[in-house]
Amino acid sequence: MRYVVFNQKGGVGKSTITCNLAAISAAQGLRTLVIDLDPQGNSSQYLLGAPQEDARVSAAEFFDQTLKFSARPKGADEYVVDTPWPLLRVMPSHPTLDELHAKLESRYKIYKLRDALLELADTYDRIYIDTPPALNFYTRSALIAAQGCLIPFDCDDFSRRALYTLLDNVKEIQADHNEDLVVSGIVVNQFQPRASLPQKLVQELIDEGLPVLQPYLSASVKVKESHQLARPMIHLDARHKLTQEMMALHSALGA
Repeated sequence: MRYVVFNQKGGVGKSTITCNLAAISAAQGLRTLVIDLDPQGNSSQYLLGAPQEDARVSAAEFFDQTLKFSARPKGADEYVVDTPWPLLRVMPSHPTLDELHAKLESRYKIYKLRDALLELADTYDRIYIDTPPALNFYTRSALIAAQGCLIPFDCDDFSRRALYTLLDNVKEIQADHNEDLVVSGIVVNQFQPRASLPQKLVQELIDEGLPVLQPYLSASVKVKESHQLARPMIHLDARHKLTQEMMALHSALGA
């Protein structure tokens, strides 16, 4: 199964959700790949523990080779590196993704990621794609390549207003490029059950028939420690409430 984690709003927890779901997949014995298409590289640093400015292989290198002719192009898996955890690998981000964007868009390389992931279909059981906070070449490539779309929602009124535009954009990708893409669900993040506004906003989404996933992910300072130590929650504190919520969310996604 191939998931894209997408929201055009920044700071909603895309990288945290991507990496923690991926770490759970791998811990449960699934061959798992994270593809980090955000030039900021938060998922890469979370899983590898260091900035990727000097990375020898990366998503940027993968896209760069699509702009060049080669009689013997590298296979997609040659742009992937191991993480410290078994069965969990990552195609790291790199700052040069920003520089490549215009060239890739002008030469219409929008299907190259989809082709690469089809090539990897027998190698990985789960693939999670982290995306930039914008609807650009990389997010469109990810939406075209994915089977399911997870939308983080951080219980903010601005996020709710942006959600409808986001869903329209996903529908457009479905209609024009990827009829198999489904919205797997809205992931409620940083949820504070004792505050009235988050409860009100989430209930309104449910009343509108939107696919809000259970459970909601709690706000926790522990996840900041997880980021700092570059250890997904399941490897930092498997009994923590947020870890258990992440595991339940993973189970809710099914196969």
